[in-house]
Amino acid sequence: MLRTLLGEPPRQNEGILEEAIDSMVETLELLQRQLEKNQDPSHDYRKLYVWTQGLISSLDELEQSCFAASHFRKKVKAGSTEDMTSEEKAEYARYVYFYKDGFIRCFAILDKTGTVLNELFQLNTTKVKTHFSYFTVLRQFGYAKQHSELAVKLTEIKDVYREPMSKLRKRRNMEIHYMNSEMQDDLWQLHQTLQGKVKLEDLDQHLNELRQGLDMVCITLKASYGYINKMWYQQGFRELTNGLKA
Repeated sequence: MLRTLLGEPPRQNEGILEEAIDSMVETLELLQRQLEKNQDPSHDYRKLYVWTQGLISSLDELEQSCFAASHFRKKVKAGSTEDMTSEEKAEYARYVYFYKDGFIRCFAILDKTGTVLNELFQLNTTKVKTHFSYFTVLRQFGYAKQHSELAVKLTEIKDVYREPMSKLRKRRNMEIHYMNSEMQDDLWQLHQTLQGKVKLEDLDQHLNELRQGLDMVCITLKASYGYINKMWYQQGFRELTNGLKA
């Protein structure tokens, strides 16, 4: 959608994005077969079907935000807002909007993934924390001592992307709970210079971190749904969905 609005051709899925989407689409196909076989009185299959559809849409929106942020960043040439023309300031504001939207969506998707894993594998994370995050669910795998293959894989992914995700999470927390992240940058710059122009944050570095966040989300989804699909092929649906609550 955003590519069309920006005069770009539609996206062709490829790489880890395509692999993540394909894993979730395979789950949808498996669920559809089960829905056709029985009436799903507890709505377990339908619930997971809707959740998975939502994750596919959310991943698409995250990728679009990353693309749009990169698109508008290319139009920002000045090193500080004071040196920008009014038109360039508008382009910078668009970059900031989609950059923020991107890093907020990264953690929203991870938390939704955590909800799927928590209920599907009966991890009972709410007993540890009522409003839990994906990372709380990941720790809960260890406490529950089950599905270690998936737990190890997801932990490895988390560790590989620890640095960029830590930076993105800090910015997400500032944006949601404290103050706008770019305001924090401005305050820091003012404190350092005390006078003179406030330099822009490193836009290219921030975009690189956001792209790594997108990659981390894609790899996490691929691993999670790939594991779910494998288990269903091996063990059958009923055993793995009896933990879902209608």
